[in-house]
Amino acid sequence: MNIIHSVKEVGFTGFLDISFMSLVIYTVIIGFKRTRAAFVLTGIFITAAVYVLARQFNLVMTTSVFEKFFAVILIIMIIIFQEELKHFFEEIAVWSLNRRLLRKKMIVLSRSEVETLVRTVMDFAREKIGALIVLKGKDILSRHLDGEISLNGDLSEALLKSIFDPHSAGHDGAVIIDGNRVTHFACYLPLSKHLSLIKNSGTRHAAALGMSEVSDALCLVVSEERGVVSVTRNGTIQAIDDPDKLTLLLQKFYAEINPIRRAKPWEEFFKKNTPEKVYAALAAVGLWFVFVHGAVVTYKSFIIPVTHAELPEEWGIAAINPEEIEVTVRGPRTSFYFNVTDRIKVYMDMKIVKGPQSIRLYKDNFTVPKGLIVEHFDPEYIEVTLDKKQKELKKNVKPIKIETYQQ
Repeated sequence: MNIIHSVKEVGFTGFLDISFMSLVIYTVIIGFKRTRAAFVLTGIFITAAVYVLARQFNLVMTTSVFEKFFAVILIIMIIIFQEELKHFFEEIAVWSLNRRLLRKKMIVLSRSEVETLVRTVMDFAREKIGALIVLKGKDILSRHLDGEISLNGDLSEALLKSIFDPHSAGHDGAVIIDGNRVTHFACYLPLSKHLSLIKNSGTRHAAALGMSEVSDALCLVVSEERGVVSVTRNGTIQAIDDPDKLTLLLQKFYAEINPIRRAKPWEEFFKKNTPEKVYAALAAVGLWFVFVHGAVVTYKSFIIPVTHAELPEEWGIAAINPEEIEVTVRGPRTSFYFNVTDRIKVYMDMKIVKGPQSIRLYKDNFTVPKGLIVEHFDPEYIEVTLDKKQKELKKNVKPIKIETYQQ
């Protein structure tokens, strides 16, 4: 395919279409990248590629199986990616309905407030007081919370210790911190199903890990049995016994969710996640060629040989004219991306009678790949002469020897 000609066919609207779809695919890849479903997504892409190749190479059985179970596969995908889909559409709603959130500067903890939080958590660990603290990132957490009580108080050591006092009514729940405000307490969080990561730990650890799996929040959890501080994020958990290490981890977290704005944000955008951008662009270009460029109806002509059904053993074709015919087929461009000449055939129906006969061809005599339609063919008549094969003498028969006698 001529590259320059293809670029001209794309046009301005085509480039806009590809650019927008690249952005959508890139967003989906980045959103799924930090989840365990990323491997499943890779498998789906591979399965889709197999289906496209099977369709182009006219693998009838494989294509039929994929198409028959397409609805089932779609339902399975929705079930597998239900959390990711909820998050994706939630982000779209927030971006479209409240763009001020994009311009609003996120309030993060100052160094002194981070030290206050670290000191309080370490005190909990030393005194073996169970605690679960969720530090909100960019994601909305409201749909993951249950039984929460609104507070909206300033972050302080006294407030946290009063909430997690064993005699407090809400000490078993989680505390939500958004910036430097304690927004909710006594919250119940979704539990993780990957219990192998927390081994012998309790419900607090399962809740902390579960929240990190469905959002970008960072969770601090203190075990009241062992007096150990653990941190969960992006579906992982690690124990922290050094206050300085915990301080650096919290500072890194806030630096990631609220990075320093540089003078050239576009330059930073193009340097970040380069492989994902390349994959998204290639996928968008491939989709455009399949669904837009490939959907254009095209006419092509082919020269194909005339074939016929198997004749009885004693019959043979003495003459056939013409031996090849020209056929014009119509279909979407995608049907012509691979070689289709060998898959277009014409079969003629003959009468088993000796001598010449004229056979008229119809469109039903042609077999073409799925998606193609026979538009025209020439000639319409095939002249065929049938004749019986001559029987050959058996070579193994010995000649008869005749002897004469003289009297």
